[in-house]
Amino acid sequence: MRFSSTIAVALATTLIEASALPRSGGACPAVWTQVSQDLTQMFLQADGQCNDDARSAIRAVFHDCGTWSSSQGLTGGCDGSVFLSDVENARPENRGLQSISAKLKGLAAQRGVGVADMIAFAGAHATLSCPLGPTTKTMIGRTDSSKPADENLLPGNATMSADTIISLFADKGFSAADVAALVGAHSSSKQFFVDPAQAGAPQDRTPGMWDVDYYSDTITKPAGVFVFDSDVALSQDPRSGPAFKSFIGQQA
Repeated sequence: MRFSSTIAVALATTLIEASALPRSGGACPAVWTQVSQDLTQMFLQADGQCNDDARSAIRAVFHDCGTWSSSQGLTGGCDGSVFLSDVENARPENRGLQSISAKLKGLAAQRGVGVADMIAFAGAHATLSCPLGPTTKTMIGRTDSSKPADENLLPGNATMSADTIISLFADKGFSAADVAALVGAHSSSKQFFVDPAQAGAPQDRTPGMWDVDYYSDTITKPAGVFVFDSDVALSQDPRSGPAFKSFIGQQA
C-alpha cells in the first residue's frame, strides 16, 4: 500500500456530483490553464514548498465535499456551499476558511467559472503544489449552491474516537484503511484552533511537503509537532491502525 496513490481517495470525493454530469469532448477548457497559473502563484512559497493558502484549499475541498452522505445519492457535497452559504461558512468546523474563501471566490468571478469547480480544482492543485503530492483528475461541471449542507457530516473535533470517525466515513463509502489514507492530508497541515496557544503548529515536521512523515510523527510525537488525539486513536485502532502504520516510510 502506497501513500501517494491511496491518498487520492481523499480527493475522489470531488467527483461525486460531477461524474454524473454529461461530458462535452473531454478537452480541458483553456480557462483552467489560466486558473492553474493563478493558483501556482497563490500556493507556492519562495522555497518551492506549499504555503498556508494551499493548506486551506486542501481543507476547503474536504469540507465542501465531505458533507456528502450516502443517503443523499447524487445530490449534496462538492457544491460550493462551504463558501456560498454564510450559515455553513460560519460553522465552527469551518473556522479559518474565510480567507481562502474570499480568494477563491474572487478568482472564480475573475475567470468566469463556478465556485464549486474552483474549490475542487484548487484542492487538487494545492495537493500537487506540495512537493511529492499526487496528481489527481478533476472533473468540471458542478452546480453551485448557496443552500447550507446538512450538519454533523464532518468530524467535529480533534478528540473524536476512532469508532466515531470510521463510522462517519463508512457512510460516505470509505473503508477504515481509506480513512487512514485520508488523514494523511495532515502531512501538510497546521493547527490554529484546537489549541490557540500553539496556533500555527504543524502536524508533522515537514508541513510544506506531501510526504509520509505525518504517520511516524503521529506515533512518536517529536517536539514542535501538534498531534490530534483523534489521529492517535486511528493509528491504534485495529481496523485503521495496520493501514496507518503501513504508510510509514512508504513514500511512492
